[in-house]
Amino acid sequence: MKYLMSTIGRKQLMAVTGLLWSGFVLSHMAGNFLMFVGAEAYNKYSYFLVSNPLIYLAEAALVLTILVHAVSGIRLAIQNRNARPQKYSMTPSGDKAPRFQSRWMAFHGSLILVFLVYHLITFKFGTYYSVTYDGVEMRDIHRLLIEVFQSPAYVVGYIFCVIAVGFHLSHGFYSSFATLGLYHPRYSAMLNKFGYFYGFIVAGGFISQPLYVFFVAGK
Repeated sequence: MKYLMSTIGRKQLMAVTGLLWSGFVLSHMAGNFLMFVGAEAYNKYSYFLVSNPLIYLAEAALVLTILVHAVSGIRLAIQNRNARPQKYSMTPSGDKAPRFQSRWMAFHGSLILVFLVYHLITFKFGTYYSVTYDGVEMRDIHRLLIEVFQSPAYVVGYIFCVIAVGFHLSHGFYSSFATLGLYHPRYSAMLNKFGYFYGFIVAGGFISQPLYVFFVAGK
């Protein structure tokens, strides 16, 4: 317990929970691509997930990991601020300059946390429509998706938040491996580039969905 309360312990907790959520976000984005196949495929996929007896365990694990990640991040941010109450007179440049994403990680994280809550309210606890396929009644989440993404304000807000997710992932993916010591200096540059690529793929995948609905499927 003492180790987990230490600075390195909190950083490693953030790294592990961040990597777990990175995997979840990628799988969630990939699953959502079934919306391009059609309403039946998307609804059956959603029904398969929510009807799985392990769904409650998975949801509990996701909530726990995001809370641990957020609390650890907040405590580290406060600790770092208290450690240097006065700002540097000059911002480091060159190789020592902090990455753009790293300087805004706290902002990204706070925005993403608010977005997650609102996203759950909108879709998980939103309007319930039902549909029947092969004699099985299930939630018509595809209809709700089409309905929600017809709002220009929601689409713009969604895209803005997803871009923040991409930036957060691009830095978090790289720094998590560095924190856990799972990289070699020889491959540091490649891992750094992969972090950018990963963030871009996830953000781009999510962004394509509301744009498709707003400009194509909802017409």
